Amino acid sequence: MRSIFSILLFFTSLVLFAQQEKIPKSYSNLSYDKEGVLTLKINGEELKEIIDDSPAILDNLIGKPKGTEKGIAFDFGESVKEGVLYYGFIPYHDMRYPMPVYFKRVLKIEDGKVEVNLSKMTGRYDMISWEEKGIGTFGYRVQEKNGYIRYEGIVAFKGKGPFKVADAIVEGPLVAMTYPTEVILRIKTNRSAEIELLINDKKISSKGVLHEIKIDSLKPNTNYAYTVKVDGQEQSYSLKTAPNNGSRTKFRFAYASDSRSGIGGGERDFGGVNAYIVKKIAAYARLRDVSFMQFTGDLIDGYNSSIGKHKAQYANWKSAISPWAHYFPVIPAVGNHEVLSHEFRPDPNAWPLGIDRFPFETESLEAIFAQEFTLPTNGPESEDGAYYDPSKRTIDFPSYKENAFYYTYDNVAVVVLNSHYWYATRLPKHPETSGAPHGYMMENQIKWMKETVAMFEKDGDIDHIFITQHTPTFPNGGHTGDGMWYSGKNDVRAIVAGKAVKKGVIDVRDEYLDFLINKSTKVRAILTGDEHNYARTEIGPETNIYPKGWTGKKIKLSRTIHQINNGAAGAPYYAQEELPWTDKVSNFSTQNAVVIFEIEGETIKMEVINPDSFDEIDKFEFTF
Repeated sequence: MRSIFSILLFFTSLVLFAQQEKIPKSYSNLSYDKEGVLTLKINGEELKEIIDDSPAILDNLIGKPKGTEKGIAFDFGESVKEGVLYYGFIPYHDMRYPMPVYFKRVLKIEDGKVEVNLSKMTGRYDMISWEEKGIGTFGYRVQEKNGYIRYEGIVAFKGKGPFKVADAIVEGPLVAMTYPTEVILRIKTNRSAEIELLINDKKISSKGVLHEIKIDSLKPNTNYAYTVKVDGQEQSYSLKTAPNNGSRTKFRFAYASDSRSGIGGGERDFGGVNAYIVKKIAAYARLRDVSFMQFTGDLIDGYNSSIGKHKAQYANWKSAISPWAHYFPVIPAVGNHEVLSHEFRPDPNAWPLGIDRFPFETESLEAIFAQEFTLPTNGPESEDGAYYDPSKRTIDFPSYKENAFYYTYDNVAVVVLNSHYWYATRLPKHPETSGAPHGYMMENQIKWMKETVAMFEKDGDIDHIFITQHTPTFPNGGHTGDGMWYSGKNDVRAIVAGKAVKKGVIDVRDEYLDFLINKSTKVRAILTGDEHNYARTEIGPETNIYPKGWTGKKIKLSRTIHQINNGAAGAPYYAQEELPWTDKVSNFSTQNAVVIFEIEGETIKMEVINPDSFDEIDKFEFTF
């Protein structure tokens, strides 16, 4: 008879074997050690995965709010042991863009705990009439002892003492997408709750934590008021449906990227986000009555291995954008700072080496991005099935769903690409892991892009196509050593199952440009970021796109489009560098910027504005 020890050992080995089976076949040199720790073998050395067990994850930063005799108590545990809590009512009835109005007192967080005494927020301090109604909502901001703002949340309460936590909307409502006859709203509640949406004389109910609500049977190009109710409280906003495709009505849309933390403290460095500039950009976009905003990458600091930390940063970004996103869609895309990795440290004094987390369907940067945002699902499936796929029977690459997609608005199509798909953060130096390098787009995505652009070329309702990905095709300052350029070195490419793919980064860039410029007549501009500056680059027959001494194959461009780089939404700046195409670069600026496109039929006008000062950075009218 087997001993209990041997039985336990047998079942432990089965568990470890199952873990090993989960390693995608697209990776190389990965295994699990005897303790079940993921291990990377480099130059004969086995490196254990770096585990981030920091308590500063979203669940802890929310603070487990609980009702008390006097108010609401929070317990942030180890995530914020010492610090301060700012708090204040949110007067939804009195603000078009609701935000907390902070109370005059600040509370100390001691040993992770703090209590908001609602009985002191009465009389002249009760602008939400909670004393009369017995219900209300307040926002709270968690700041560490050193002044770093870690998180901003929302809690609703019931009672007049004792109090209890009520159901509340803690994210949104966000207008996710607008179409001519339907709209999609995204709402999250603090727990499973029933919400009621009133719009167009309809009542729509939804129960759960995440509410992705499709509202149909609407009229094109029409304003609708809407109200969301939950647990006795309500919020009211408005939205506008898109015109029918091909209507050729006049409209505007905004473009920006790179809102990760900036320098200067306070709201410029707010839990992974430059919330100060995000709010300025969103407010200015709303002032200009934009129909939507495209925001392409580096929303947050990212580069996390902890999913909980990653989600906390996304929550802060959505908190910053939310007051204005009640009214129009802000459509995000993936950048390099969205990366979520298994991490190893081959060089003690350098950044960790990171590979896209797996299981891909639940833990990859692509999966978490899809969980955190509500976006179209019309993109390619994955890189499974490409010629370099190591196994036709298993899933060996992450999904493109909700991280590569397209959408239309009137006579404009926007094709959103993922230039950090299956991203391995230090691949050129450490190819042992396999993965894709910064800015490299793989075979199936390029194929899908071509098919999508070709579809819009034949569509008589679409006059203009904008392509957007985080990485510039032509870097001008800050990312000249990577992106889609790598200082002109074509040997950089993706590695699959330990083998380099056929095309180098310049090959892929040229294939991309050849199609968008030479095979398309409707692509007007490439909208990029990554470099924390604004620059307009002319890409055409007179643009030098190769390094000095280039001996490889060259493409000849038949017409001119523009790269509009706006990575100036709050991240630390990069100055301009000298590149082969520098003479084709206009209005380079390190100011914070938002781009406003005005579309009227066949005419495209562009303004670039500093949202902090309202100064004009650039003004341009497209000719084609």
